[in-house]
Formats: sequence, C-alpha cells, structure tokens
Amino acid sequence: MGASGDAPTAAKKLAFLSSGTPEAEEARLRLVEKYGDVQPEEADCIVALGGDGLMLRTLHNYMDTGKPIYGMNRGSVGFLMNQYRESGLRKRIAEAKASIIHPLLMNATNVHGDEFSAHAINEVSLLRQTSQVAKLRILINGHERLPELITDGVLVSTPAGSTAYNLSASGPILPLDAPLMALTPISAFRPRRWRGALLPDAAKVRIEVLEAPKRPVSVVADHDEFRDLAFVDIEMDHSANLILLHDPGHSLEERILREQFGY
Repeated sequence: MGASGDAPTAAKKLAFLSSGTPEAEEARLRLVEKYGDVQPEEADCIVALGGDGLMLRTLHNYMDTGKPIYGMNRGSVGFLMNQYRESGLRKRIAEAKASIIHPLLMNATNVHGDEFSAHAINEVSLLRQTSQVAKLRILINGHERLPELITDGVLVSTPAGSTAYNLSASGPILPLDAPLMALTPISAFRPRRWRGALLPDAAKVRIEVLEAPKRPVSVVADHDEFRDLAFVDIEMDHSANLILLHDPGHSLEERILREQFGY
C-alpha cells in the first residue's frame, strides 16, 4: 500500500549516490561540486543517480533510516526516477510529492531446513530451477486455496511493483494506494484458466513446493535469491515506510495510473 503527499523535509543536506556508470558518475561529480555532499546517514535527502536498479538498491540499503530518496535518471528505463536536470535541485526536492510504500517480507525455508529472510519492494517470485515444471500448494491465512499449481512459477507483488515483473506475467496493475497484493502465476499449466488473485495487504501467503527434490524451486525477493525451496511465507511489512520523491505531475501514483492506459 502507498500514499502520496508533500515532500517531508527541506533538503539542506544532500547525499549523492550513483550507479557507477560513466554517465551517472560524471553527473554525481558535477552535482557534488554544485550542492555539496554528506554521508547518507547525515542527509536530509538521498539523491540516486542511475536507473531503477539503483533506486531499488538504495531503497533496500536505507530502508530503516526513514530518509526520503529522490532519483534522477542516468540509466535506461527509469520508471522510478525523475528527469535529470542539474539546476534548481533543492527547489525541486522541496516541491516534490512523496510516495510512501511498504515492502514485502519474505521468510523462506529450504529442503535442508535452512531459514532465510529478505524484503522485496517489487515482488517475491518463485521460479523452477530445472526443466522440471514446479508443483506448488498455496495457502492464504492458513487455509488451502490451491492444492496444486503446475507452473513455471508464481509471484506476489506490491502495488509499487505491479508494473514490473507482475505486469510482464499478465498480472494486474494496482493503484499505488490500493490495500492489495497481486498473486500472479507465471506460465501456469494447471489449472490452465487460473489467472491469479488479488489479496488484502494484511493477508499472509504461504507457498509450499511439492515434490521439492524432484522439482527444485528458487525464491527471489527483488535481487536476493535462495535455492532449493521447501516453503515460503510472504506478507506486507507495514512497519517499513519507504519514501520516494517525484516532481509534481510525475508522481509514482500518476505513473502507475498512466500505465493502465498504455499499450
């Protein structure tokens, strides 16, 4: 679930991070010379220079700090980023709209009994590891809803991530402030007509891997991957508030809305 509002703070102290590409690093050096630079922990706002991959890493790295993050596109897609412009940066940040999003919390156990946890801002996806199709059992709030899904995989998406892998898998686009999660199959074979489900963002999802030794499955939370999965529990972490800043008229909420009318 997400919400929008005014930028939460004046950006007197800025921290600049780049993706490390020549284009992004050159931009960082010019902006540091123009506006100064502090450590991210001391900043009023973190400015990320790169593409969506850098934005996701920055959100993960500073998830517990409450720091607002303003991205400028020095990458390729840049769906989460603002247009790059060097002039008037502090004014842009002060006038920016804040989108508050909550990540997913994933707790996974593999076939050896090892346990793993990770957050996902976009989605948690389960994917077959070999040529053998996956067989999965899906429970919602402890109740079995699908005894056997034969598929290449399945994912749980946040509203903020619904235009990413979820959309590519023919999942629904969710408004940013919708209190929902999308549960979307990836190339499902049986049941062939099942297209997924919309779940309340308070739901607790458990996905169990059937015949796990024969049909190994990995789980990926954004960029963290764990293999040979036995089962995974997924829920939205409402205690984590991630703040993205966007220029007026180009908020994340507006971009997601526009995506529903794209083709």
